Amino acid sequence: MITSSPFIHSYLFVPGNRPDRFAKACNAGAHAVIIDLEDAVAPADKTAARDALSNWLDSEEALANKVPILVRVNCVNSGCFGDDLHACRRPGVAGIVVPKAERVDDVSAASTGAPVYPLIETMLGFARITELAAAPRVNRLLFGTIDFKLDMGIDGDRDELLFFRSKIVLASRMAGLLPPVDGVSTEIDDDEKVEDDCNYARRIGFGGKLCIHPNQVPFVNRSFEPSPQKIEWANKIIHAAAAVGGGAIAVDGKLVDRPMLVMAQHIIEETLRKANTLTAN
Repeated sequence: MITSSPFIHSYLFVPGNRPDRFAKACNAGAHAVIIDLEDAVAPADKTAARDALSNWLDSEEALANKVPILVRVNCVNSGCFGDDLHACRRPGVAGIVVPKAERVDDVSAASTGAPVYPLIETMLGFARITELAAAPRVNRLLFGTIDFKLDMGIDGDRDELLFFRSKIVLASRMAGLLPPVDGVSTEIDDDEKVEDDCNYARRIGFGGKLCIHPNQVPFVNRSFEPSPQKIEWANKIIHAAAAVGGGAIAVDGKLVDRPMLVMAQHIIEETLRKANTLTAN
């Protein structure tokens, strides 16, 4: 099962105490599903949610599932952390999401053999973003925008968070990680707003987005995957460059230099890798 891929863009949350929704989430079209033992589960239901996760992971339904399953465990000082990790020591768990990640030791403690996904949700976690990105077994950084805004006293989602988003993108790049995953859009029925949020995150360097409802998934997938128009553009650039043997060229009245050619090559390479991945699965 693929756990480290640039083609995993959409991460759909499902409450850990709703096992009836696990399979539905896996069939919603998301590239990965996050079973949530933390925020989505009331304190009195933590044990039941953990048991539900364990039972489902051992079921034939889960064994037949092809969608990567991540688990958001409770935070290190919650009193549930150790039990959550024990429940996650199964082949069906493709990654551990660590909420309110603030210390490298906490991230390291979350390693069960599966990749770790630190969720940056606090000012202290952000202040240590470089160290967290470089911690062992870290696969990708996630930005928990809602809790982060609360911790920072920020009111707003765009310019107000641009500095923080850009720093997370930079830290990911410097650590050699996949592009980070942006926080959820709280809108469920406002398709235009969800799509705009996705396009904005992609433009500033994010590689995916967290989802809280299946309705959001198609917009995330469409926004972060190369469009047919982009693929056509890339092919045109590559063919034009090949025809002249390299150097600067003009395509559709615009100058094309080496950076644009490299961008076009990346688009085609990613498209081919995705096609090969889908064929292999």
